[in-house]
Amino acid sequence: MPFIASIASRIFGLAVGLVLLMILLVAFLLWQVTVLSSELQQISSYFAPLDRVLNNLNEVGLRRRIAFERLLGGLTTTADRAEAIADASRSYETYTALAAQQIENAQQLLAHPPPVAEEGPMLIRLRALLDQIDASFEIVTTRQAEILDLVRRGELSRGVDLLRLLDDYQALLQTQRSDVQKLTADMIAALSAGSARKHAHIFWTTVIATFTSVLLGLTVAALTTRRLVEPVRSLIRGLATVEGGDLSIELPVRSSDEIGRLTQSFNYFIGELRRKEELRRTFGKYIDPRILDRVLAGPDAAPLAGERQVMAVSFGDLVGFTNIGEQLTPAGVVNLLNQHFTLQAEAIQACHGVVDKFMGDAVMAFWGDPFIGGGNRALLSCRSALAQVRAVEEIQRRLPEITGLRKNLPRVDARIGISTGEVVVGNIGSENTQSYTVIGDSVNLAARLEAANRFYGTQILICESTRREAGDAIVAREIDTLVVHGKEEPTTAFSLVGLRDEVSLDDLRLCEHSTTALAAYRLRHWDDAEEALQACLELRPDDRPSLVLKNRIQKLRENPPPPDWKGEWELHRK
Repeated sequence: MPFIASIASRIFGLAVGLVLLMILLVAFLLWQVTVLSSELQQISSYFAPLDRVLNNLNEVGLRRRIAFERLLGGLTTTADRAEAIADASRSYETYTALAAQQIENAQQLLAHPPPVAEEGPMLIRLRALLDQIDASFEIVTTRQAEILDLVRRGELSRGVDLLRLLDDYQALLQTQRSDVQKLTADMIAALSAGSARKHAHIFWTTVIATFTSVLLGLTVAALTTRRLVEPVRSLIRGLATVEGGDLSIELPVRSSDEIGRLTQSFNYFIGELRRKEELRRTFGKYIDPRILDRVLAGPDAAPLAGERQVMAVSFGDLVGFTNIGEQLTPAGVVNLLNQHFTLQAEAIQACHGVVDKFMGDAVMAFWGDPFIGGGNRALLSCRSALAQVRAVEEIQRRLPEITGLRKNLPRVDARIGISTGEVVVGNIGSENTQSYTVIGDSVNLAARLEAANRFYGTQILICESTRREAGDAIVAREIDTLVVHGKEEPTTAFSLVGLRDEVSLDDLRLCEHSTTALAAYRLRHWDDAEEALQACLELRPDDRPSLVLKNRIQKLRENPPPPDWKGEWELHRK
């Protein structure tokens, strides 16, 4: 990426631009100050001395005239005033020389004027006036010399006539000196006023330029900041949208700098997340999404070799599916299974269970940390089993719609076995193909209990640990003490009747009579057991567990069990 497209280059370019602007402003102000200083220097080094010379010329001219009048007065008086005449003569000569010197000094200054173009006409006029003063000074000096000479020779009348003419020249000379002084004063005033205006101009130029530079700098900085910050804010809003679960966002790339590249990376990242989410949803149809989110893809993923954990495991089977499948096309079979498994999975996941696998028309699920969030795993599995039974009843009602069959519809039912105990949970399989599942005796027991439902005519059989852990929230009827295939130790099986607040009074009485019958049965009190079983049959004539136990008692009467028998029954069917 070129350097010019980077944020650093833009900020650096902005800083350089502002610095150059300030340099130009300072250079302009320095030039203005230099011009002003030059004008002030000209006023102080040229026009002020010229003004002093001309003022001195006027003063010397006045003193010279006074000295001339004193000298003339001394010569025309009859008294002996030789000393006064001599003093007046010296003063007159001295001021005459000074006047000539001041005129010469002024002419030298005017011969080398400063480069002030706007004051050129005034300098030309001043030089002309000074030339006139010089000419008038010579005429006056000549006439004064002639008058003094005539008076000394005694030709007083002729001297008086010349004196009248001299007065006119002296008045003209005085006027010329006054004009020169006024013109010089006007020139200095004009220069001073121009310098004052220039000073004010420099001041306000500095103020305006500074304010404009600051305003321009702030405006450019604000625009640049907005240009830089707005994409960042857009990214923040995009991240907030993604955190809210919306992965459809795509930000526009408006620049080629770091922010633009970051936006491109953000869009690429969101695109990858969308693809992974699609992949997760796809695999979520094969693997429970919580396994993907919390175990396989989470920071605390379960170890590859598995770990031991107490869980509740259930096996659920669809009774009557074989008969239906023989009447359906393959597509119809798949449609029926999909509808059945959808309802079963919803019932399991609604109770925080994890669907482990679908096997034919059977469903295996389990409950345990971290999926149940601290809930009662046994109670959750029992609630799920009841919901699964209701889901099968829903399948039965919708069977004509699902299968297209209108006559001779078979009866579908559910058989579910639940066991709670220690299992091994983890990623199990080959190096290339693995499954997150549970294995162990508790899993096998759940499968055996599911199969035992067929023998006892029940829908949901749970083990003793499940019954104990679920507590009083459920009503469970003790069915038998079994030794299932693959286990040597007996286990007590319970039929899950329902939740405590949903069970009828007849169901509670049935459970009481069944418990009494089993207690008498284990004590070999056959008559008492049969009496209690008869009470069960009166409440429910087709009660299969009571019929099974009653038939077993008849056989045990004929063939008594061994002395160490405690009421367990070995169930050979898997």
